[in-house]
Amino acid sequence: MSSLDTNEEDISLKAWLGNLIAAPWFEWAIIGLIVLNAIILGLETSPSLHASYGSLLTSLDRMILAIFVVELLIRFYVQGWRMLKDPWSVFDVFVVGVALIPATGNLSVLRSLRILRVLRLISAVPSMRRVVSGLLAAIPGMGSIVALLLLILYVSSVMATQMFGPQFPETFGTLGASLFSLVQIMTMEGWADISGPVMAKFSYAWLFFLIYMLVTSFAVLNLFIGIIVDAMQAEGIEHQQDTLDKTDQILEELAALKVEVKKLRKAAD
Repeated sequence: MSSLDTNEEDISLKAWLGNLIAAPWFEWAIIGLIVLNAIILGLETSPSLHASYGSLLTSLDRMILAIFVVELLIRFYVQGWRMLKDPWSVFDVFVVGVALIPATGNLSVLRSLRILRVLRLISAVPSMRRVVSGLLAAIPGMGSIVALLLLILYVSSVMATQMFGPQFPETFGTLGASLFSLVQIMTMEGWADISGPVMAKFSYAWLFFLIYMLVTSFAVLNLFIGIIVDAMQAEGIEHQQDTLDKTDQILEELAALKVEVKKLRKAAD
């Protein structure tokens, strides 16, 4: 067999495998296996089920892991090193590779990391990818808001420690205790239990807590939501634009193909 025939077979095999991993049924099959793997790992946490069906669950888990490894090898064979330029592909390699590390002896804690394979669902479902991409895109914009929130927390904690610390040492006796208490108030978790006794002791405390809660819980935290929503909208617009660009490209290729067909018909006539 000549090298030319070998190259042609290699190209045809790559094309066939490329069509395979791009097929919708194949993508849905991988999603189904990810969900099944998540259920299996959840069932293994039950002592009674693990005692009765432990070997079966372990075998199924290893079979699914082997399928994931084969899938990644196929993708690497088709795409080559270009695969590692895609952050989602790198993420898939990481979460599957963690499960291949021997989880024995001192490394037995790594068995719990097998559940990370379930996170492949994020990269397998396009809508989830867009959500995560939107969240990541919002991180730079949230930096200034985080700094502002930390500044407000620090200033408020110093004030609360100085004003309420001597009378309420458990909640506001130190700067750390004040920070913890104010964060709890900001999340609206048991805020009345913390601020109630203070307001009963100090008549002006209600003004301090009211201003603090308005600024942190209703203003700063809503800014987080606004930035995330803007990032999600931008991600959605970008996705729509990519879809339109691909559609335009397909239409251009069809138009060019139509022209070639007309030329071939004229030549045949």
